[in-house]
Amino acid sequence: MSALKKITGRRLAVASAVVLSLALATPATALAGRKSPAASPSATPPAVMSTVGGELLGRPGTQVNLGSGAPVLPKDITARSWIVADAESGDVLAAHNAHWRLPPASTLKMLFADTVLPRFPRTEQHKVAPSDLAGIGAGSSMVGIKEGETYTVHDLWLGVFLRSGNDAVHVLSAMNNGVEQTVRDMQAHAEELQALDTHVVSPDGYDAPKQVSSAYDLTLFARSGLQKKDFREYCATVRTKFPGETKVTKGKKTRGSFEIQNTNRLLAGDYDITPYRGIAGVKNGNTTNAGATFTGVAERDGRVLLVTVMNPERHEHNEVYREAGRLLDWGFGAAGKVTPVGELVAPRSAAGQPGANPSASGARRSSAKPVAASVKQGGSSGIGVALALVGGLLILLGGGAFLVNRRWPLPDLVRRRTRP
Repeated sequence: MSALKKITGRRLAVASAVVLSLALATPATALAGRKSPAASPSATPPAVMSTVGGELLGRPGTQVNLGSGAPVLPKDITARSWIVADAESGDVLAAHNAHWRLPPASTLKMLFADTVLPRFPRTEQHKVAPSDLAGIGAGSSMVGIKEGETYTVHDLWLGVFLRSGNDAVHVLSAMNNGVEQTVRDMQAHAEELQALDTHVVSPDGYDAPKQVSSAYDLTLFARSGLQKKDFREYCATVRTKFPGETKVTKGKKTRGSFEIQNTNRLLAGDYDITPYRGIAGVKNGNTTNAGATFTGVAERDGRVLLVTVMNPERHEHNEVYREAGRLLDWGFGAAGKVTPVGELVAPRSAAGQPGANPSASGARRSSAKPVAASVKQGGSSGIGVALALVGGLLILLGGGAFLVNRRWPLPDLVRRRTRP
């Protein structure tokens, strides 16, 4: 029997045991009396920050433990906060102000997607009412949704991920019983993931008073979302066709389409930057208060890394992607040569499961039951990203929970991008 088969067998055995326990569990509710983060982020990182994931992550400044042969960190990183982590093991290789609560911009859409995406089959259709598009912030990024037109859920998610469309977010929120309910759902899910720096006010990440997250939390959102095959497909799609407006010509209705391209420049490239080798998503953002933000995932030589960069002080074109790329390059060179400075903790529902140790790293203990996180989705299309995870780490049981802090490979798209 090959080593891969042995490992897969062990994982499936663990997964089967967890399924039995989840079958008896009831969903958790949001914590009562939760304290919100500060009303606005400070001009400098606080002297004391959260220690979720490890004590070093709660300290201001750069945290790294270089070993023999490890490359030094890039000197030209100007972001106010950043983190580099192993997506499979959860080890944090290095970080800078990891728990600094800052405006997240559209990277908060990762939490929106991880919360709402499993609730509607991708083939479901929705006719857009005027009320669906109410309350969208001025100057928002839009994909071009029109009132009275019908879109599939698949169309709407492509609009969210590729064009960061706040109009698509609001339509999906309307389907999810409204913006206010969606915000409550996102906050509850953030707490389930132990993303305790995050305070959600708007589902699309548009600047709002008291809305904050952190590089650490955004990385948790990405890691959780990437365990869902549709999430992986959407965030890795470079370009696609989006439904246009219905027109009537000589009594005949026709509806064309137009091309949309992913605004993640490490994925799609730009005139001054090439796609990053091995990139497979995840999400970018940019607002007045947040500046540029970005979380990305990439694979090289069998290792999968996550990077989050928030608000570079250097305001050059595509600077957030350049700094993310340099940190990824460092991470791939340093992996195995540094002592981790922390970890990406498991969700509350995974507490007590083998391989999950949220309390040991400073996370608060909880007796909450698993939150319903997933329902089985229809088959994926597009560029064929949505292949099943080897080892069965995503447990589907009508509604289920996922396991983290175990190694999980990304789909074949990531492997293909590393080839010449």
